[in-house]
Order: sequence, then structure tokens, then C-alpha cells
Amino acid sequence: MRATVLVWTLAAAGAAPVYAAQPAGVVKIVKGSVAVERAQEKHAAVPGLGVQAGDRVVTGRDGQVGITLRDNTLLSAGPNSTVVLDEFEFDSTTHAGVVDASVRRGTLSVVSGKIARQSPETVRFRTPNAMLGVRGTSFVIEVGAEAP
Repeated sequence: MRATVLVWTLAAAGAAPVYAAQPAGVVKIVKGSVAVERAQEKHAAVPGLGVQAGDRVVTGRDGQVGITLRDNTLLSAGPNSTVVLDEFEFDSTTHAGVVDASVRRGTLSVVSGKIARQSPETVRFRTPNAMLGVRGTSFVIEVGAEAP
């Protein structure tokens, strides 16, 4: 009887699903020195590494990285770049969501995905001096030295 109660107790405790946060996207291509900084931890970027909202992607002098977000937005950062994915939300059924990123320095090439086609007003890219609203399908941002 005790074993049955224990099994039922464990089954009931595990019945509520535990969901890991779904990544905003994934690193597809890495060349040279690239790091993903998350919660005061630095991870070497490698193909397949998940990228989450709040992550800071930093490329070195020889670094380049390609990231595909869940809505098929393509981000490509060049050497000496710092890009922060401030916010990302995506509903794969309705294609509604938010893409909000900051380019602190360097270059970022963007090919917009499903969110920009569904609701372009929710896609924003910031630099130290400007905020860009997306109304097209592809663009490049270039920023000088990193702002404080």
C-alpha cells in the first residue's frame, strides 16, 4: 500500500509539466571570436546555441555570427559588434510578436521575418542615437564605438 501511495504522490507531483523557456532563436554560423553573455555568464557561441531575450552577443576583431530567430528573422553581426536582444515574443500560430534589439557597436544585417510581415510596428532596432522601425524586408545598421 505504501509503495502505491508513493507512486501516486510522485506521479501527481510530476503531473504538472515543467516548461523550459523556449529560446528566441539559435546561432547558425560562427566565425572567429563570438560570445553570448547571459546573466553575468559568458558562453562561447557555437552553432546550435540557443539565444534568449536579454542575451548580449559580442563579436571580436575576427568575429562574425549568424542567428535565426524563431520567426525566421535573420541577424548577422560583423566584427567588433555588440548586439542585445532586449525583447522577443512570437506566436507561431498568429505570427504576432515583438522583436526589440539594440546595436551598441559594430554592424548588424537584418532580414526581417514573420513578425515584421504581420505587424511591422512591433519590430524595433535601437542604436545609441536612434530607434529604427522596420518597414522593409532587409537593412544594415552600423554603429561606431560602444556607448556607455
